[in-house]
Amino acid sequence: MAYVSQNGLHDSINKATTDLFTFAYKHVIKPDLVFNHTPDIAHDQMIRFCQITGKMPPLMWLCRTMLNYTDPILETNVMGINFANPFGLSAGLDKNCDMAAVLDHAGFGFETVGSTTSRPCAGNPRPWFHRLPEYDSMMVHVGLANDGSDVVIERAEDAWRRTQSMQLSVSIARTNDDQVGDLNEGIEDYCISMERAAGRTAMVEVNVSCPNTTVGEPFTESAENLDKLFAALDRIERPQPTLVKMPLNKPWPQFKEFLDVLAAHNVQGVTIANLQKDRTGLDDIPKDWLGGLSGGPCTVASTELIRRTYAEYGDRFAIAGVGGVFTPEQAYEKIRAGSSLIMFISSLMYRGPQQITVLKRGLAKLLRRDGFGGVAEAVGVDA
Repeated sequence: MAYVSQNGLHDSINKATTDLFTFAYKHVIKPDLVFNHTPDIAHDQMIRFCQITGKMPPLMWLCRTMLNYTDPILETNVMGINFANPFGLSAGLDKNCDMAAVLDHAGFGFETVGSTTSRPCAGNPRPWFHRLPEYDSMMVHVGLANDGSDVVIERAEDAWRRTQSMQLSVSIARTNDDQVGDLNEGIEDYCISMERAAGRTAMVEVNVSCPNTTVGEPFTESAENLDKLFAALDRIERPQPTLVKMPLNKPWPQFKEFLDVLAAHNVQGVTIANLQKDRTGLDDIPKDWLGGLSGGPCTVASTELIRRTYAEYGDRFAIAGVGGVFTPEQAYEKIRAGSSLIMFISSLMYRGPQQITVLKRGLAKLLRRDGFGGVAEAVGVDA
């Protein structure tokens, strides 16, 4: 393939376009078209925009030509899957697989759809989001709203077949509704979605750490509960690798217990980590704002968990690092701590759609500066 980085003219156009988008988003789009609405309304408008524009081939060609920065140094193989670059959209934004075409043409290496559940789920009462721009954060209290895994996984499979370069993962979770029962019911719920997902996407993520549900997080209350869940999931044949989305706010000894359990099961990777629930030092956040914190409050804690996990388990788990990635330097720090893949959402909201290009360009520069020939060579060097 022809890489943007190896074509002087295309590289210059790509950089100029990215700079223009960055300026326009900061000074026009964000204040006048996004942040002038409540975050719930802005979120719904963004999803609708992606649904419409993703069906316009000329516009998608223009998006790919102007924004999709490609560079051989960014290519990597993780869990046997080839990625054009290590950057992906984390679960939680594209709940129903409405954004895949736009993300693919913008140059994402992968995206994680969902989380999706065995039954359609309305989610928690609105508002779902509160902005905290002073912390580069969003307060998130969606509660797993989605159309149900039978519908969402079918869309994800179709989207994956259509993408030009982006890999696609689906995140499954336990339904958050009034039909939830005991632990066995929860296990059955996960198994239904896993059976539906088997073989239909590049990866599948098991979300055991959603903090915004009526039943809490029973599968991370104890190692025994987690073991029961994955003993059941092990019986479901699936060709694609499985990742587990981990909680952020567990002490290391308990976190390590969970990793020890997962190491004994059919699990190839871990996503580190979910939303920040600790509001220490953030006393100005209204008490009645429910949910977990995304973005900035997650940066340091998630990177430290990544570092400790890689140091302890090495190559046993591929690590997808998520939490507060706004700059190429922050992404690079997570890679050097042990992440093979990097995911983000809040950065997209606060910096704009061109952020994927900013991160890729910056990471390529950092890798070359330090003499690495590719992403994989840098993984874990600081662990």
